Amino acid sequence: MTLGEKLRAARLEAGITQRQLCGDTITRNMLSQIENGSAKPSMQTLQYLAKQLGRPMSWFLEEDGAISPNLQVILAAREAYGDWEKSRQILQSYREPDILLDPEYRLLLQETLLSLAEEAANRGKKPYALSLLAQAEESRGFYDWHRRRRLLLRLRLQPEEATLAQLPSLDEELLLRAEAARESGDLTRSQALLESMENRATPRWAAAMGQVQFDRQEYAAAAKWFMEAEEAFPEQIIPRLERCFEAMGDYKLAYHYACKQREKER
Repeated sequence: MTLGEKLRAARLEAGITQRQLCGDTITRNMLSQIENGSAKPSMQTLQYLAKQLGRPMSWFLEEDGAISPNLQVILAAREAYGDWEKSRQILQSYREPDILLDPEYRLLLQETLLSLAEEAANRGKKPYALSLLAQAEESRGFYDWHRRRRLLLRLRLQPEEATLAQLPSLDEELLLRAEAARESGDLTRSQALLESMENRATPRWAAAMGQVQFDRQEYAAAAKWFMEAEEAFPEQIIPRLERCFEAMGDYKLAYHYACKQREKER
């Protein structure tokens, strides 16, 4: 029996419908495709389905009585995580393609090769670090954080071979850190993080900077930024603009925004 056939058999044996098995985790259309063999589940999806059906994952991975040998490789690599040399030796036994396990294999391989390369660079073993980095670049890692690590290491080892412009933007992380710093009361850090962002021409950036100034009771500066974000975030911004203009003694504009808030509440 194929994986899809086993999945359908286990579901029928359990007496549940496709909709009940899907829950809020996967779509009914995806489950139907998996059962009829036109799609393969990710490891995360298979783990969910196996748990819902009360079966071990190995039961679904068996086809004609044989479990993919790659599963044992992945399990051993997980166990060795952090012992990068051991992990590398284990992963050498993996054989592609394996539609179920390839994504996790590439993730583990990237983490292993990059960690070994960084350790080699820290010990001054540049040729070995470059060799490991080249392997990481060839192994088709697809996550942004691995791409960033590869480029940073390339810049460190061969600055003439890469430029900072190739690095993915850190703006989303900086914005989240800025919001967290403001919520903890560190307004100086929050503003510094916002000012270090590459793209400061978005409503979300303006709203965040406006909130920093608002918390500092610098209402004129806050109102300036809030007005740039008003159209994108009216429910958040309009009450703050009312309070800014009230604090500045501009009761005409404060009344204007109070009316806009009442209109939105109707």
